[in-house]
Amino acid sequence: MNILVFVKRVADTESRIRIQREARSIVEEGLNFIINPYDEFAVEEALRLREAKGGMVRVISVGREEALIGLRKCLAMGADEAALVRDDAPETYDGLRTARIIARAVERRFPGPDLLLFGKQAVGSDNSQVPSMAAELLGLPQANVVTKLEIEGNTATAFREIEGGMERVVFSLPAVVSAQKGLNEPRYETLKGIMAAKKKAIPVLGLDELGLSADDLSPKVEVTDMEIPPQRQAGKILQGEPADTARELVVLLRNEAKVI
Repeated sequence: MNILVFVKRVADTESRIRIQREARSIVEEGLNFIINPYDEFAVEEALRLREAKGGMVRVISVGREEALIGLRKCLAMGADEAALVRDDAPETYDGLRTARIIARAVERRFPGPDLLLFGKQAVGSDNSQVPSMAAELLGLPQANVVTKLEIEGNTATAFREIEGGMERVVFSLPAVVSAQKGLNEPRYETLKGIMAAKKKAIPVLGLDELGLSADDLSPKVEVTDMEIPPQRQAGKILQGEPADTARELVVLLRNEAKVI
């Protein structure tokens, strides 16, 4: 199988996030960056499929040069090749722009994949847009938020957890699949893999090589403001007789929490 996996560099969710309100962006100085956790499930699934069925796993990222660190981690995990589509633009939170870059890269530089794997969303923006948009632009079937994937020949069966049950989706390849937590348990890099990854060349593609127009690259989403969520207030303990505390609870839910 020829498998493409798309990964994104994101800030570690355990890092303390600071914001530049004037620039409407986060402060990257001092932040630890990692591969988007959901993308790691996609990489692991690609490696397992290759081990079972043969083929090649190529990992691709769209972003600045710093994304090379994450790509080398994917190589150390066992990916065969990696490539960076260099995009020095600041974070736009525009899923369509990213999906257009990915779709054009697939068409012009990585044609003929059997499967395109993504994480279900990036933890930085949480838009859950890019996999579906890329599938639409490429004219491919898709299954999102997948917790189990089975492939037999040119047919794939994906299982999705939905409220109250499990949904089973059958579709033909090539296709786009986005990974949810529970699909697998990503492996750690081995020392041998890390040493081998250091020696592998990672080609860097410029946006000008993809033939995208200025309109294609112009973000259609504008961030007008950004702020840290308000500090969570301490909880309240109601004491007294049950009838009295019940009345007090109703008042608090209505006047403070405003949920009833």
